[in-house]
Amino acid sequence: MSHWGHLIYLLNLLWLPVFSENSTWVDWALATAVVVVFVPMYAVTQWRPERTRWAAIVPTVLLGAIATPFNSGAATLFVYAAAFAGLTESRRTALRWFVGMTALISVFSLISVVPMPWRLLGHLPPLVLLWLIGTLQIEWAEKERAQNDLRLRNARVEHLATLAERERIARDLHDLLGQTLTAITMRAQLVNGLVGVDDERARGEAGEIERAARAALAEIRATVSGWRRATLEAELAAARNALSSSGVQLTVRWDVEEAIVDSTEHELALALREATTNVARHSSARTCHISLEVVQEELRLVVADDGVGGKAPDGNGLSGMRERISALGGAVRRTGTAGTTVTIAVPVEVAA
Repeated sequence: MSHWGHLIYLLNLLWLPVFSENSTWVDWALATAVVVVFVPMYAVTQWRPERTRWAAIVPTVLLGAIATPFNSGAATLFVYAAAFAGLTESRRTALRWFVGMTALISVFSLISVVPMPWRLLGHLPPLVLLWLIGTLQIEWAEKERAQNDLRLRNARVEHLATLAERERIARDLHDLLGQTLTAITMRAQLVNGLVGVDDERARGEAGEIERAARAALAEIRATVSGWRRATLEAELAAARNALSSSGVQLTVRWDVEEAIVDSTEHELALALREATTNVARHSSARTCHISLEVVQEELRLVVADDGVGGKAPDGNGLSGMRERISALGGAVRRTGTAGTTVTIAVPVEVAA
């Protein structure tokens, strides 16, 4: 049955004028007036549900209170009001409406001018139905609200997951391409200077550029697909290559023998890539020192150079590094004005 089909229960208003031997045109007029006044209230619940309380529930109860003493079938209006309250009010508020309407019907059963048995036939069914239908409407409304909340939460989770994936790809691409493009640029500059001077070495450097570009393309594809996992060993080798192309002498101290969990190693490897890229690109350093050791229950990765240093604010790379490491419960510290030291520290229990 459609929502408008529920208006058929207004036919209860006709029991008295149709079947009572004492009915007059006044009874017919009252039944007609109740229908004419009530239908717009019902329409409000369909088109403007947010206005149900003051445009439908309260007027319906008032209309029922006015008409029921003279036409017991008008008690049906209280069933409609209970349904409205069950759909739009909280459970506690709706139950209060039910109690109030039950009290009204009970009072009208005593003071109504409608003769027996029409008085009981009109009052008893609504007395039961307002609780039955009202309670069912409460349950249905709460279920609907719960489903809407669930859909909203799922939409939010999906939205946040999409944002997180975009940020992951953006960080990975920045970390990935920064060092690779720096190495390619420097080698390209070297090739440009070697052409016509040392063609054999120029061809070798061009081959390295091609290899680096192909490796970068493969890593980009893996990053976008979510399959890429960086390792400290691979990033250390890439750092040697990039720094040597920049004329930076690299020394390494590796004092960690325990295996590092994959997720932590991935983040540390990307942090190492970003730090060494900054050394090659910005520091104008002659030497760089990389160390990995356990100090005071922390696994510390340190990248130190003797370059120009400075106190410039963090760029996208360092900001992304801080976000990655803080997610592991660690921290990133950058110190130095004559040379720069970047310390990436994570708790040992996260790394081991």
